[in-house]
Amino acid sequence: MFGKILIANRGEIACRVIRTCRRLAIRTVAVYSEADAHALHVEMADEAWCLGGPRPADSYLRADRIIAIAKATGAEAIHPGYGFLSENEDFARAVEAGGLAFIGPTPEAIEAMGLKDRAKALLEKAGVPVVPGYHGENQDAGFLAQEATRLGFPLLVKAVAGGGGKGMRLVTQAGEFLAQLEAARREAKGAFGDDRVLLERYVTGPHHIEFQVFGDTHGNCVHLFERECSIQRRHQKVLEETPSPFLDDALRARMGEAAVAAARAIGYRGAGTIEFIVGEDRRFYFMEMNTRLQVEHPVTEMITGEDLVEWQLRVAAGEPLPLAQEQLLSAGHAIEVRLCAENPANGFLPETGRLAVLRTPGEADELRLDTGVRQGDAVSVFYDSMIAKLVVWGGDRDEAMRRLGEALAGTEILGVGTNLAFLERVVAHPAFRAGHTDTGFIERHRAELLPPAGEVPLEALVACAVRVHRDERAATPGDSPWEDASGWRLNRPGLRTMEFRREDGQSVVVQAEIHAGHARVSVAGKTHRVRIRPSDGDRLQVELDDETFFARVSRHGATLSAATPAGRHALTLVDPFHYEPADTLPDARLTALMPGRVVKVLVKEGEAVVKGQALLILEAMKMEHTIASPRAGEIARVAYAEGALVPEDAVLFAFREPPP
Repeated sequence: MFGKILIANRGEIACRVIRTCRRLAIRTVAVYSEADAHALHVEMADEAWCLGGPRPADSYLRADRIIAIAKATGAEAIHPGYGFLSENEDFARAVEAGGLAFIGPTPEAIEAMGLKDRAKALLEKAGVPVVPGYHGENQDAGFLAQEATRLGFPLLVKAVAGGGGKGMRLVTQAGEFLAQLEAARREAKGAFGDDRVLLERYVTGPHHIEFQVFGDTHGNCVHLFERECSIQRRHQKVLEETPSPFLDDALRARMGEAAVAAARAIGYRGAGTIEFIVGEDRRFYFMEMNTRLQVEHPVTEMITGEDLVEWQLRVAAGEPLPLAQEQLLSAGHAIEVRLCAENPANGFLPETGRLAVLRTPGEADELRLDTGVRQGDAVSVFYDSMIAKLVVWGGDRDEAMRRLGEALAGTEILGVGTNLAFLERVVAHPAFRAGHTDTGFIERHRAELLPPAGEVPLEALVACAVRVHRDERAATPGDSPWEDASGWRLNRPGLRTMEFRREDGQSVVVQAEIHAGHARVSVAGKTHRVRIRPSDGDRLQVELDDETFFARVSRHGATLSAATPAGRHALTLVDPFHYEPADTLPDARLTALMPGRVVKVLVKEGEAVVKGQALLILEAMKMEHTIASPRAGEIARVAYAEGALVPEDAVLFAFREPPP
């Protein structure tokens, strides 16, 4: 076994590898960018070295610098994590040429599976079923349009070197093919340096199911069962579980055999994932192989009891696989959700900011949290938007779902927008609970999963009012009425008026008449009796009329988040003395919702535009986002040119009324 390794990655996967290394008494070397100088993985490692600037090209993609650091520190091997250089055959070759072990597959295996077209051709020869499509070398746009017509719509345009939804576009009709082809090529070029694409028939009612495979240098190869990863947004996974609620034992066995056959076809070494698409007709097809550890590997570890990072280390050190296929057992059910800094209501666009509040449930045998951040850390534009992975285990799927609901309710993140409330709605949805989880899940249930911001239930309003009142009482330094800011008045009950702003911008006024031991709270002209029980921290016990309920209300300044039996709701306490000048130019400017880099400007100064027209393509957090016009008018100013870096809230365009 190795005595010291370098981890060529950042965030939660770097922390994950370090935890296993600590248990095995292996020393670790971390690398970091200037933006990550105070990151958690830097703090956890035995030593850490700076790679360069915050952009991945200046830091985590600097293969020569990473290898030089490994040699300088006496590391014997390099673990690439996932993302960045993890599936780069040139990096793997350079590592081995430098006399170091690469904790991953051989460069030849990475190369064989790295290009989707070649991988499909290779595995088709090995008898593994593949999705019908065009995987050839001719990349002429006109020829590809003809092939698309031959295949029929809907179809997928996919980057040959792609992964993680980057360089992938769904085309539903012939008229949009060329525009989607151009977008897929541009994103693929930016993400992988390769703009080649393939075409693939879109399977109806698809389930995305992958099998964890492992091989060693002694000819052994096994699978560690499947993961259902069908619930996705923007072709990226939201939730993963195992076993799949869609598979029966016979189909599971056939797919497991096909996964092992695919790995054997390339003499695979280390951890990998064979990804299949399974149609509503229960026919399955090979999609791609990820030649690395997957983000969702913890669910496999939860049901098997195996540490896949330890398996990686042992295989890379030349040891045989710890277990044979017949020795591997699956027990219970595991589910993982990805907590991300993003805005589900705005197309899941990434968010940036500082994690002012980050509270998660404590880890236990049935609950695991993988993260690379702490409270107070910043979510940067330069890297992925994932904050943490929350993983639960249950004896069966029902128990796992209940535990996941409780874990999400005990989680709170303030300071940056997240998908936390969205995940709670997914897990509570009847279709999810019934196991109906194909890739169309989010779109099919959009109305329930992404409801418009609006009415806030009485329980949430009262809970927030209780939290504000409790905070004000705690802030009173003594018993003097002159220092009490909670609404005290002479010879009458205390009266406190609170105005809360909802997420849709509308305000709700809550009036509380405070008596000894209880309060009378008025909302929308109706009065309710409220009693507050002693409570600690964010957890409150509230008696509301004839009901007693528990709520968690987190607060950061004026921002409050209430998790109640009626759901999770965010409110802002309005300062009555705060002055906001009127906007004299409504909709006259368009500002950036996030920082990023301008990929393409689609309009020019003086051009007339309509509401909803695409104006600009912005790259942020490794994905492209099309910025649309919020109004009809004429472009008065284009503030940024292609290639420019844009800070958050910067003005992108100014508008004026078109001449009559």
